[in-house]
Amino acid sequence: MKKVLIVCGNGLGSSFIVEMNVKKIIKELGKEAEVGHTDLTSAKSEQADIIISAKDIADQLSSHSAQVFGLSNLLDNSRIKEILADNL
Repeated sequence: MKKVLIVCGNGLGSSFIVEMNVKKIIKELGKEAEVGHTDLTSAKSEQADIIISAKDIADQLSSHSAQVFGLSNLLDNSRIKEILADNL
């Protein structure tokens, strides 16, 4: 099962909200994935297949083995749905 990781600066507010949205979108798509959220520092050592984060954070995760998607708006659910539909 693929793992989707939502990353924000502190791993608190915005990543938790996006995690809830991602879980809902995965269900709508009829797919399955493990979903979690974390802060930037922890993300660098965490295993994941897909990382969704803000654009500025995505640049700092370029060395991660996961596919990293940087969004200009973390609440852009239609963009998140595209990413998940194409990569899960």
